[in-house]
Amino acid sequence: MVSSGTSKEFISARDLGLVACRRCTKAWPISATVCARCGHKLQSRDPLSLQRVWALWLMGAICYIPANIYPMLRTQTLFQVDESTIIAGAVELAHHGSLGIAVIILFASVVIPLAKFWAVAYLAISVKTPSSVSMQRRQMLFEIVEYIGRWSMIDIFVVAILSALVQLKTLATINPGPASIFFALSVIFTMLSAQAFDSRLIWDAQAKKGDKKSDE
Repeated sequence: MVSSGTSKEFISARDLGLVACRRCTKAWPISATVCARCGHKLQSRDPLSLQRVWALWLMGAICYIPANIYPMLRTQTLFQVDESTIIAGAVELAHHGSLGIAVIILFASVVIPLAKFWAVAYLAISVKTPSSVSMQRRQMLFEIVEYIGRWSMIDIFVVAILSALVQLKTLATINPGPASIFFALSVIFTMLSAQAFDSRLIWDAQAKKGDKKSDE
């Protein structure tokens, strides 16, 4: 809601004495502590949001390093055993003519995870420091990060399918490498980090900025 007679560009639910349940979205008076519809705890703001964001973000970043160093797939044939990392596997696919699949794997395993790390870190920093990016754009960035998080498991799905299908005893077998565990953990931690971020802090930061300007 836009107000031309005040310094604020919007009125939040908290300004109106309301708090919304983050599970079922039902609005209640700010004095309520538990949602009567779904039983979820009501909080106008999560005071520990950023601490959880950074803790989970750091765990995801730590797990992402061995996910790219250790082999993702271990292929055993009658005469040899091949181990390939994420990037090496994509390069090998491109070398054998499967350029499209290689691009998809690189995009899902390298570009998206790194972009998610950057986006979550930027959002967490932007609520504490001045930002030239509008709150609407930051809110949109947060929603995009949450939406694409589920698609980051594509490598794990591919490994699981290959491991289940290619089991020819002594002729050929494909098994997941240690990188698959670290990659899955990295995806899980970054998804939890994004979910731990309280997006209402974006609007609070903008409101504080507007209040400072009005005081000046």
